[in-house]
Amino acid sequence: MRVLVAALMGGIVMFIWGAVAHMALGLGDVGMRQPVAEDAVLGSLRPGLGEQAGVFVLPSVDPAKMHDKTVMDAYSTKAKASPYALVVYMPQGDDLSDMSGTLPRQWASDTLSALALAFLMGLAAFSFMTRLSIALAAAVFAWLSTLVPYWNWYRFPTNFTLAALIEQVIGWLLAGAVMAWWLGRGEQRSRL
Repeated sequence: MRVLVAALMGGIVMFIWGAVAHMALGLGDVGMRQPVAEDAVLGSLRPGLGEQAGVFVLPSVDPAKMHDKTVMDAYSTKAKASPYALVVYMPQGDDLSDMSGTLPRQWASDTLSALALAFLMGLAAFSFMTRLSIALAAAVFAWLSTLVPYWNWYRFPTNFTLAALIEQVIGWLLAGAVMAWWLGRGEQRSRL
């Protein structure tokens, strides 16, 4: 039960930190830019990408033809001369200002992440600092295993990637401190 309470507390702290990081500090906007001609770009999406939602890398090459030297040489030439884009595409659109679905999903994600972390932190009678170190290691691990590959393979901006590191490290240190305190508190009571 103490792990579940720690997870709920950690999820709440991480959720609140995420709101502060994005809305007050602007960490979620680092590396994001507005298009020069948004209407022109939007007008080209449906004719260029079709009616199926997905993630598009531009320029692209058919994976089935990656072993064809002629195709790959032509792709390489085109890729060097063209702009690059990674597009998350939804042809039906979505109101990104309506957070009625995204906020609960974010809270659930934060809480499930905190549950995994609380489980690790609660495996043994670790000290507060050891538990806090576990939270720091988990934050860095998550960043290295997810965002660094996005930076490397999909060319996410470096400043976006570093801002995500700051957000994750500070958030999980805050949530981890609360969870470490709670888990240690429960152990001290059981010893009395």
